[in-house]
Amino acid sequence: MIFNFIGFYSLLFSLIFSLVILYYSYIEVKNHQSQLNPKTFIFSFLHLLFVVISFLSLVISFINSDFSNETVFNNSHTTKPLFYKISGTWGNHEGSLLLWLLVLSLFIYFFLIYSKKEPKKYRVQTLVFQHFIIIGFTLFIILTSNPFTYLFPIPNEGLGLNPILQDPALAIHPPILYLGYVGCSIIFSSSLSALVNNYVNKNWAIHIKRWALISWIFLTIGILLGSIWAYYELGWGGFWFWDPVENVSLMPWICLTALIHSLLILEKKNLFTSWILILSFSTFLLSVSGTFLVRSGILNSVHTFANDPERGLFILCFLFILTIFCLVIFLKYKNQNSINNTLAFLSKETSVLINNWFMMYFLAVVFIGTTYPIFLEVISNEKISVGPPFYIKLIVPFFLPFLVLMALGPNTFFLKTNLKKYNLKLLIYFILSVIISILLANLMTTKDLFLTLILVGSIFLFISSFRDFFVKKDKYYSQRISHFAFSLLILSIILNIAFSTEVITNLKVGEKFKFNDNLIDFQSISVTQEKNYKSLNAKFKIQDNNEIVYLEPSLRIYNQPKTITSEADIKTNIYSDKFLVFNLINDEEIYNIKYQNKPFMIWIWISAVLLSLGGFVNFLEKRKI
Repeated sequence: MIFNFIGFYSLLFSLIFSLVILYYSYIEVKNHQSQLNPKTFIFSFLHLLFVVISFLSLVISFINSDFSNETVFNNSHTTKPLFYKISGTWGNHEGSLLLWLLVLSLFIYFFLIYSKKEPKKYRVQTLVFQHFIIIGFTLFIILTSNPFTYLFPIPNEGLGLNPILQDPALAIHPPILYLGYVGCSIIFSSSLSALVNNYVNKNWAIHIKRWALISWIFLTIGILLGSIWAYYELGWGGFWFWDPVENVSLMPWICLTALIHSLLILEKKNLFTSWILILSFSTFLLSVSGTFLVRSGILNSVHTFANDPERGLFILCFLFILTIFCLVIFLKYKNQNSINNTLAFLSKETSVLINNWFMMYFLAVVFIGTTYPIFLEVISNEKISVGPPFYIKLIVPFFLPFLVLMALGPNTFFLKTNLKKYNLKLLIYFILSVIISILLANLMTTKDLFLTLILVGSIFLFISSFRDFFVKKDKYYSQRISHFAFSLLILSIILNIAFSTEVITNLKVGEKFKFNDNLIDFQSISVTQEKNYKSLNAKFKIQDNNEIVYLEPSLRIYNQPKTITSEADIKTNIYSDKFLVFNLINDEEIYNIKYQNKPFMIWIWISAVLLSLGGFVNFLEKRKI
């Protein structure tokens, strides 16, 4: 009970300190001292301290099962393991927004600490813009989503956490994803400040790129964890399903990737200043719009927080204000930051720009596919869902030139100076890619022309990226790692789609099912009692292509809330995953069985980890202008 009081008033004090910081920032802008007033650091620290106290108060309330707190009552239970009590803090609307606020506050505090070499006005105005965002989210939490609402009389037991959220990967997924999402706020605030202070130049690019990389790394890892969780927990049996909430996280990632590539050019030459500002604004605005879509309850997804429209309206208004504000600032100050430079046809700058155009097209497709059903329902009250065929038809035809451009882009300078010699090697790599693709196409379980063409592009990029490790003499490995990881990711995805097999059937215990000279043998089922659920454990013998594996999926029956979940069993090796999930039908006598053979799944996860590693290596590299 006491932590409700501490948490709520700490939140109020943090709001007061945000207002105080705005006041002192105004004074700082007016004076002409070269260094920031120490009070700015003190008040920034106190603001962060009170946000941390507020968040820890909620964590302790969950650990203690304090059901006088309505958020704890709605999302916890005394039988839950400690790990899931803690993760329950952000496994709900109110707690996750408090986590948002914590990350916002952490980023601006560390920005102040690690930007001492930057101009004072630029730092102060970044602080101002960031605290406007912080105040907006603090008011949102206090007015519509208070995580410290008091319940009386105090219930003896809570309602429990959604069972599908009680998973290690998903427990750490939101904090990591939020570090990526919310980290984009510092890019937004910094870009506004740089624009106002005519500081969009090489020095600013080097400085802000490190913050963009931090956000990008965490966003990549967060998306990876969510994808892995959906793969084995939801029983979908795949790595991506174009679910609206998946798309919501993908959109800022695409925008942030384009931004990082553009910043690399600004480090070398004063190019793309206006474009970089637009990308900086768009990345965070896409993160906020994603928050609106998830928190408003208008999306139909397994991992949205369906809440009342009042909350969605608040975020929508806040998003509208942010958009109009940065648009006005951009139109007012863009001319003083614009620099006219011509682009050579065969240059890295041109290849990065075209690469950005492709990514913006992919972003537009994902954005339209995610939001179109919403607008259609509002206008005509007609409900539709946009699935994988929509994205495949619009994205796949443009993916081949995109992959080819990625293979050529890093070598454009070399291509320009050694055109004839390099063209021959390039032609050999491409012919080799075509031959390998034709051989693989004859073995595919899925016959598709576009799939074969993408396979050509992915193999071509893979060969080119792998070659770069041995022929390039510069000491910067981040680009090579990232491009190789991306080529491995696309190649693994294409091979996974092309060679996957699936069998769906209904069986009783003791029955067998034959398919393509292979066998599924449902051998037995047993029951075990765990702390907060009962588990039905099945045992299957699978004979697949002369390989015998034993898979033991389960059904979990949770006591609070009363829910049944399917837990897949997956046997993984370097070649493929054997994936099996079963569900109960027909009064516990017949079970629906789904068995999949998923080639190269482990390489999809490995390539995503390598992609993050490339970003981390880039973060550590020190480039000279």
